[in-house]
Formats: sequence, structure tokens, C-alpha cells
Amino acid sequence: MLYRLPIAAACAVAFTVALPNAANHRFITETDLYKFTWIADPQISPDGSAVAFVRVVVNEKENRYETSLYTVPTSGSESPRRLTAGTRDVSPRWSPDGKKIAFIRTPASQPNGSASQSTDPAQSGGSDSARQQSSQVFLLQMDGGEARPLTDLSGGVTALAWSRDGKTIAFTATNGRDGQEGRERQEGRERPEGRERQEQEAPKSDVRVITRAVYRANGNPTYVDNERHSHIFTVRAPDDGADKPVPTQITDGDFDEQGIEWSPDGSKIYFTSVRVPEPYYDENDGELFSVGVSGGPLTKVASIEGGIGSISVSPDGKRIAFVGTERGRPIRSYSQPDLWVTEATPNSAPKNLTAKYDFDIAGGIGGDQAAPRGQNRKPIVWSSDGRKIAVVAAERGSSNLKIVDVATGRVNPLTDSTQDVIAYSATPQGNKFAATFSTQTNIGDIFFLDYSPTSQEPHRAQITHVNDDLFKDIRQSEPEEVWYRTFDGKQIQGWILKPPDFDPSKKYPLILEIHGGPHSAYGNVYTHEFQWIAAKGYVVLFTNPRGSTTYGQEFGNIIQYHYPGDDYKDLMAGVDEMLKKGYIDANRLGVTGGSGGGLLTNWTITQTQRFKAAVAQRDIADWYGFWFTADFTLFQPTWFHKAPWEDPQDFAARSPITHVANVTTPLMLVLGDQDYRTPPADGGEMMFRALKYRRIPTVMVRFPRETHELSRSGEPRHRVERLQHIVGWMDQWLMGKKNAMYPTQ
Repeated sequence: MLYRLPIAAACAVAFTVALPNAANHRFITETDLYKFTWIADPQISPDGSAVAFVRVVVNEKENRYETSLYTVPTSGSESPRRLTAGTRDVSPRWSPDGKKIAFIRTPASQPNGSASQSTDPAQSGGSDSARQQSSQVFLLQMDGGEARPLTDLSGGVTALAWSRDGKTIAFTATNGRDGQEGRERQEGRERPEGRERQEQEAPKSDVRVITRAVYRANGNPTYVDNERHSHIFTVRAPDDGADKPVPTQITDGDFDEQGIEWSPDGSKIYFTSVRVPEPYYDENDGELFSVGVSGGPLTKVASIEGGIGSISVSPDGKRIAFVGTERGRPIRSYSQPDLWVTEATPNSAPKNLTAKYDFDIAGGIGGDQAAPRGQNRKPIVWSSDGRKIAVVAAERGSSNLKIVDVATGRVNPLTDSTQDVIAYSATPQGNKFAATFSTQTNIGDIFFLDYSPTSQEPHRAQITHVNDDLFKDIRQSEPEEVWYRTFDGKQIQGWILKPPDFDPSKKYPLILEIHGGPHSAYGNVYTHEFQWIAAKGYVVLFTNPRGSTTYGQEFGNIIQYHYPGDDYKDLMAGVDEMLKKGYIDANRLGVTGGSGGGLLTNWTITQTQRFKAAVAQRDIADWYGFWFTADFTLFQPTWFHKAPWEDPQDFAARSPITHVANVTTPLMLVLGDQDYRTPPADGGEMMFRALKYRRIPTVMVRFPRETHELSRSGEPRHRVERLQHIVGWMDQWLMGKKNAMYPTQ
């Protein structure tokens, strides 16, 4: 049974991570990022006595992230200890008896600092080379010994799940269209020697024949491979180290399967899949399927008018809960995700449990310190009696665990704090949790939450303190939450971060930070960029204008066909509110943002001259060109009513480049060379060339090998250099600190 944590107690849990601001402590620096420790994917043991997790650190010398598995007792009696010797280990999963941990390992020889890695044999020297570099399933006995591999496939393993009897592990991995390798391996035979030699000797063309509209994906340095798909395999989990099990391929074909979950009796595996070659034409999304554990035909269990993900089977196996995002009619720019339940029978009719709860199920808050390479699950957790479901939800700039009544849909808080729940897991009974909480002054630590009905009061404890040694000597700023009224009466939430040594009698420069998305949210999660900028003497304002998530369906979707537009007005109302406080210098205003925030940064300086410096990151300048070159399609009328050539005036009116003649603000462009989400050619490159023509001070900072994820999981050195350039540009124009790298005219 699940129980609600009292609000006061829950708040205490979150605020224990805040560190004191001693006057003699130093301020945070940009290079402190090299010393950060991140926690990812906390997995509580079946008996609730321990938590396995992924520890992520920076290898500064090698300019890469390293991930290894650690464990910590939930009693808090010991510090975390290392479980695995690898530096590319992720996804720990306990066996049902708690005696083993299965996980995914990638060889350390594969590049780790780059934004992404390829498991395509064509890119890695043939099938043998690819197999050596691909992610594989490993098994670790908790009573001692080295981890050993259970798989040896050329396609990388992406996810795994234990059967409930602990005898078998299901996993997803990529293979070729015909599944030949999977079938040959499960039959215990290798490729014929002659054919293998012939494949090695035959020249392989590097010419790509593109037939689908989605042919690139941000984070993938190569083209999308439509001949290799993610399929379901199973492998025995032997107790004998000498036994070498052979994986069995369960699914095959031209589509991907993902999100695997076992039925309690082990007879079938549930998963989600989009079974349409080009889903962008007809708004096709993921549906829920099952397949027998021995393979065979697929059975469609459920679908909705939208997408399905994060599935969870009830303890009795009769129902399946999932996160579903209904599209709506007419089509929307933003659709809020809900919690659904359906019968575990073919073509069942799902029920939306949270239709009346107007916040984001499975949502979170945007920061720049989610664990790089670590992965973070936010599962749906059933109570042992199947009457309640625990799930995370995001409300007004925070995310917390909630309890949903399956019969009534009523939503009650399990935690209620100014925080972001980064990831969590629960015991099979659904009464003990391990959760990683982050706040605006703590990157993230694991908390143990015990809601046992035998306890007079819920037990709670912080069981890791991974960054305490670093932050004990750092003086950080505590944010100040603000609400203000915008031009049409709507209330907008924001936060003010002041310099750690703030003096209210002084005048400070202000930097407005604009989040991307546009359907995302700033809030109560750690953001190194904000703390670093505040430490350099700036007041930082970050807000959630209309279009942001965590404020309901209507607030999120209101910018449809009007982006950018009134959201810009919300941002300016926030700046006006700051000027009323008396400690902001109106002549030293700066603005920055990334992705959708980069677009709005460009838009802002075309609409007003009040800002004296701007930094647009991974931005959009021309909607017309972006429609053709982004890695996703805009074939449906979500942001625009029509295609560009059908209504060029609308695309032009909302494109910053159309209004570039109005710009007087010095502008820096921060771009990733491998950013396929907001391609530089339709963003920063256009703004740079136009402003150079107009002799407006501008500089373009290009980051090789970086994707759209530069600020969150780019190479460590690049992340630090990015921060240095942002502050360097602001210092030149708002602080009068000249920099030889940047022009002044």
C-alpha cells in the first residue's frame, strides 16, 4: 500500500540538500563542472535494503564522461561503494531475488566524450569490429566475482528487463532487416566462412539513397539507418559462470520495438511500437503490443489518438498502465501527457485516469545538469493490491511523486517540494522508493522513502552526498521565486538569482535567460549556468512565459500559430517587473537562451533595443528554411497552418531574419556543428552574416562534434568554454571588460 508523505515532512526532505552560504566561501566557477558527480538511474533492491545507481564523473584529461555502477545501503550507514570496473556501464537492474545485477556495458575504447556513438557496422569497420564496440548485456553476481557478458551481438543493446521468475532477461538490440544474425546465433551456428570472407572482401558503397523525410537525427553523426531496427531478444541468466547462453530473437521486421515489460507469468512481453513506415503523414504514434516469449505474431493490446510510452503491468497481470499523450482535435502544438490504464487483452479500451488533472504526468524541469550518458527512468509504480499508482508529475516549476487512485483518478501528493524528481524506482510491493532529487542548489542526491504500513510515520532519508566535499567551500545563491502579471492579466512564474554577495544598495546588470522547447519549463532544478553567471556579478532572471509546461494544457498550447509573439511580451513584462525593484541598471540588460530560447533571443533584439548584449544559442532565424532542414518534420499543422510555400507571409512574419534591420544589440551566436535539431544554416549563420553586413558587433562561436545537446551533455571542455564565451561576451558589453577575441564594431 502507498502512503502520502506529509507536506511539511516532504519539504524537509528537499531542503536538506541546500548548503549554507558562509561569507568566507568562494563562488562557483565554470571549471567546477569538471569536479561534479552525477547520479543516474537509482534502482532499489527487491528487499529495499540497497540502491544500485550509475555514477557519472568527468575524466578531465581524456575530456570524457565515465559511468560506473555503485551501490549504497538504504540505511545510510555506509558510503557508496563501487560495483563495476568499467567506465561505460549503465542501466543496472536487480534480479527478482536480489542476488544478481544485469547491466549494459560499452567498451571503453569507444569514444566517450563525443555527443553520440555509432553502432552501425558500416561506420565501424565491419561486423566483427562493430560487435567489439557495441553495448552488451553483462551479469554481476552480488556475492562476488567479475561481471561477465551474456551477449555478443553486433547491434548495440539499448534496454533490458528481468522476467519475474529471474530466469530470463529480455532486451532490445538492433540488427539488420532480415534478422539473419539473430536467427543464426540462436540456432547455434555462425555465418558460413565463405560468406563472411565474401562480405569482408566485397567493396561497400558509402553512397546513401534517401527515401524518407526523416533521414537525420540529432545526436547521430551518421544518417538514420532504416535497414537496422531495434528488436526484442531474450537470454537465460545462468548461475554457472561456465555456461554461455545463446540469445533468442523474439521479434523481427521493418519496425522498432521498445519499452519492454514482462507479463507476471512470463508468457509474453509487452512493448510499444510505431508500425507505420512514414508516420509523419498521418500522425501515427506508438501503440501497445504484446508478443509470446517464444516469438510469433504480435498482438495489439491498445492504442489511443496519440502516443503511448512508459508501460507498467499490474501485479496480477490483468491491467497495464501507461503514459499517453492524446493529440486532440483540432491538432495542437502542445499536448499534455496523462496516466492511462487498459485491460491486458487484445484491442482493449484505455481509460484516462488524469483527464481532470491539468498538469504534466511524467514531466520534469529543464536544467543543464541531468547526468550525461547516465539515463534516468521515471517508471509507473503499482501498489501491491493494484488500487493505487505512483507516478511523477510536474506542477508550476517543480516535479513530485504523486499517488493516483485507479478507481477514481484522484491525484494526491506523495512528495510536495520545490524540487525536480530526476529519476526513481520502487520495490515490487510499491512501498519503498529510491529517488534522485535535485534543487536549485543541489545537483542531485538519492533519497530513500519508506511508506510501509507498519511504520507509524513515513521514513525518509538522504543516503548519498556525492557533491558535499566540493560544495562545502562554495557560496551559492538561493533563488527568489516571483509571480508577476503580464500584459493580458495572466500570472507568470519566475525566479531571481542574485550574486552571492548581493548588495541591495547597488545597481546590477541583468541577464534574462529564456528556455527552449518552447514547451518546457525552468524551475526548481540545478542549473550551473545560472549559478555561474550570478557568481560573476549579474542578476539572473528566468521565467516560464506562456507556452511553458507545468501550468496546464491551455497555458502550454496558447502560443500555437503565434510563436514567437505574446511569449515575448511575457518576458518583457518580467524585465519591467525587475526594473521596479530598484537594483537593476536599465542600461545594462542582457538576454540569452538556447533552442526555442535562441529563437526568442533573436526575436527579442529585433523587437526592442533595450538590451545591450545578447547570446543566441542553437537558434532559429528563418522558419522557412528550418521547415526543410530540421531533423524532424513539420508536416502536421502544429506550429504553422500550412507549408512554407503555401503561406510564405506567415513564415516570414515570425522569422527573426525578416526583421534583422532593426537589430542594434551586439550578438553572439553559439552553435554546434552537428546540430540537426536547429541547423546552423537556418539560424546563427544567417544572423551572423546579416549583422556583419550591417556592421553590428557580432561573433559566431562554433563547437566541432557538438549536437543540440551541447549545454547538457557536450564534451566537458566544450561545456566549460561555452560558459566562458557567454560570460565573456556579456562582460564586454555590460561590464566594460574588453576581450581581444570579440569585435567592438
